[in-house]
Amino acid sequence: MPQILTFLGKGGSGRTTVAIAAAKQQANLGRRVLFVSQDPTPATGILLGVPLTDKPQSIGANLEVVLISATVAIERGWEEVKQIEARYLRSPLLRNVYGQELAILPGMDSAIALNALRQYDASGKYDTIVYDGTGDLTTLRMAGMADSLSWYLRRFVAVVEESDLWRTVAPIMQPAIAAIAAIAWTGESGVSAPMQEANSFLAKSQAVIGNPQRVAGYLIATEEPVAIATAKYLWGSAQQSGLTIGGVLLNRGTVTEAISSEFDPLGISAIPTRVGTDWQPLIDAMPDFSQAVMAPKPIAIDIPKREVRLYLPGFDKTQVKLTQSGPEVTIEAGDQRRNIVLPPQLKGSSVTGAKFQNGYLIVSF
Repeated sequence: MPQILTFLGKGGSGRTTVAIAAAKQQANLGRRVLFVSQDPTPATGILLGVPLTDKPQSIGANLEVVLISATVAIERGWEEVKQIEARYLRSPLLRNVYGQELAILPGMDSAIALNALRQYDASGKYDTIVYDGTGDLTTLRMAGMADSLSWYLRRFVAVVEESDLWRTVAPIMQPAIAAIAAIAWTGESGVSAPMQEANSFLAKSQAVIGNPQRVAGYLIATEEPVAIATAKYLWGSAQQSGLTIGGVLLNRGTVTEAISSEFDPLGISAIPTRVGTDWQPLIDAMPDFSQAVMAPKPIAIDIPKREVRLYLPGFDKTQVKLTQSGPEVTIEAGDQRRNIVLPPQLKGSSVTGAKFQNGYLIVSF
C-alpha cells in the first residue's frame, strides 16, 4: 500500500517547493510517485515545468502529477447522482439541475480532495502519493473528516431511522450512499445495517490516517519566529486530527540548538535554497520518510493503567479543554476538537483525573 505524505506550514514557507523535492526524491528511489496539487493557479505548474490537468500525466521516470479540480469533480459526481435518481423516480427532480451550475460550498474542496486521494490510494498504481494541499487547518480538518463523520453517524442514526423523511427518500439515498462511500448496501430495512457498514468504512479510514506507515505529515518552517510558531501550532493540531508528524523541514535556514529545542523530539532537516532549475541539492537534503513511524504517536491508550495519553505539542494546559458526555471523551485544543472512543475495558468509566505534563494530556479513568 502507498504512503501518503503531506506538508504543513505557514504560507510562503516553501511548502510546494519542498513537496516537489520530496516527490522527486521518492521517484529517484524507484518508487512510483503521484504528486497531487490543489492549486488551480499556474504557480505549481511552473515549478513542475508542465501545466497541471485533472488527469495524471508523467513528467519523468516514476513520477506523475495531477490537479484536483473541485469544479470538475463536482460535475462528475452530480451526474452520477442524477443517474441514480432517474432509476428510482418516474419524474426525476434533479434532471434540470446541471453540475456546471453548482457552486463550491465551504468544505467541499476538502471532501473532494479526500475522495480523490482515496481513489488514487486504492488504484494500486503508486507507492508514494505526495499531497500538496493548503498545508493549514483545512488540510488537518480533511485528515480528521473520517473521525468527525463517524461521530455524526453514531449520534444521529437512531434519529434518522425513526423519521418519516428517511422512509420517503431511502430508495434513492441507499444506492447513492453506497456509490459515494464505496460500500455495499445490504438491502435490509432501516439505516442501522448500512450505517454500521459506513462506520466500519470510516473506522478503517481513521486507522489509515493514524498509521504513519500509510500517512505522515511534515512541518515546513523557516528561521522566522512566526513560521516556527505556526509550525508548532499545526503540529499540535495535527495530533488532534490523528495525523502523525514525522519531522521538520527547515527551508532556507540553518538548524540551531534553539530551533531544535522548539521541535524536540522531532528530527529536523535543513533544506537549501533552490537555484534556478537545479533540484538535486533539495532532493539530497530530504529525510528518510519511512522513519515517520519513530515520531511520537498522537494517542496511546494504556488499559492496565486505565490511562489515555494524548500528545499535544505547541499547546499549554490553558489551551486544552476536556469534557465527557456519555461514553466518549472530547478534547479541545486550539481550534481542533477530537472525540475519543474508549475501548470496551474503559467504556462507561468516568474521568477521575487529568494532567498536562511535558506536552502530554494524561487522562485517568
